[in-house]
Amino acid sequence: MTGFLARYRSKQGERGPWELREGIRSRARELRALLLDRISTHAEDDRVQNLAREALEELEKAEQAINHHEHARYKNASHLTVGQIHLDTAHNLLLRLSGPNEMVSMMPGVLAVVQAYLPSTDPRRVGVERIDHWITQKGSLTEEDLELILDAVGVARQASIRETLRVRSFVNIVAWVTGFLAAAAVLLAVLAGVSDDTLPLCFTPGSGVGRSGYSVVCPVRSELQPRFSRLDQNVAAATTPVDYTLVEIVGLVAAAIAAATTLRRIRGTSTPYNVPVVLAVLKLPTGALTAVLGLLLMRGGFVPGLAALDSSAQIIAWAIVFGYAQQLFTRLVDSQAQSVLNAVGAPNAPAAPPPSASPGPRAPAH
Repeated sequence: MTGFLARYRSKQGERGPWELREGIRSRARELRALLLDRISTHAEDDRVQNLAREALEELEKAEQAINHHEHARYKNASHLTVGQIHLDTAHNLLLRLSGPNEMVSMMPGVLAVVQAYLPSTDPRRVGVERIDHWITQKGSLTEEDLELILDAVGVARQASIRETLRVRSFVNIVAWVTGFLAAAAVLLAVLAGVSDDTLPLCFTPGSGVGRSGYSVVCPVRSELQPRFSRLDQNVAAATTPVDYTLVEIVGLVAAAIAAATTLRRIRGTSTPYNVPVVLAVLKLPTGALTAVLGLLLMRGGFVPGLAALDSSAQIIAWAIVFGYAQQLFTRLVDSQAQSVLNAVGAPNAPAAPPPSASPGPRAPAH
């Protein structure tokens, strides 16, 4: 029973795609096998032994980072990013164990990583591209070339992690804003329910030619015939504590429909942070608030010709319009989210034309 509860808590604490976690675990096992092979084949080389041991420690840290039992309080799948950082470090150390001839066969993958995360003007990327062009002609590397390649790969992977952290930061900001808007919507509904006649969502269209007084139309109830001599008394009699709640629910539903239609333009992401979901959730409280604020603007005569709705159905219809119209405000957030996602793992610029010169001074052939 105790073991079952421990496994249940572990699954309850899961964050991020399970596939990414297993991908890090399997990659760590692969690198460990390669490192152990280097240790056994270079038993007399102290440099290889030291670098390999450091790489193995990084792999252990990577596996610990993705282990639920070791991290009960991690949030937002950050453990996957931490695991990837340690995994990249171990792989960089493994590359340092490779000689110039071994690096030649790795150049396609190295070049892809460098071009994906470093801008085309970065000197390290330019140097790697020149070295790659030189390899196609000569098929060899120098120690200086190898050091430049290793430095470029390390910087490129750091840039990759920074892009992933930007996605996390963006998701956290959107989540905080969503929580604030949701709290504001709930607080507004509660205050309006406690004092429903303070700022009512009611309209007072004329009762018709030859008839005195005004009818009062609210989202839930209407008073077609005035019962009191004062207009504010008639409005107070027509309001109900659920007027604001009904309008916010209608606006929220309209915003949910808008969110469903906009998700088709958002691509999925391989990062552990679910950007499309937080964008969709952001639209819900925004739609609830825009529905209320839009009706208040109409009630204040901000929209000429629409200051006096004459039925509850018209009020609900405009609440739907204003709830869907939150897309005007959240569209910029959608665009920014797409830009953030596009920056993750996308090539910064096409590769430069193959240079005719070699990557650096070389000794003349004898």
